[in-house]
Amino acid sequence: MYDSDRGIEEFLARCSGEQFSADWLAEQMRAFVDVHPTWEDAIGRFAVDLARAAGEA
Repeated sequence: MYDSDRGIEEFLARCSGEQFSADWLAEQMRAFVDVHPTWEDAIGRFAVDLARAAGEA
């Protein structure tokens, strides 16, 4: 199990059934990078991956 799995499981436990807008998610990612600039590349890659997956849906 990756460390990220624990975070994902916590997110699911706290937010299961909730709906979020793409605007809200983008703002959360920007805020995270503002606080943790060393994660900018990872968040950018994650955002691109999400965008591509949404385009395939």
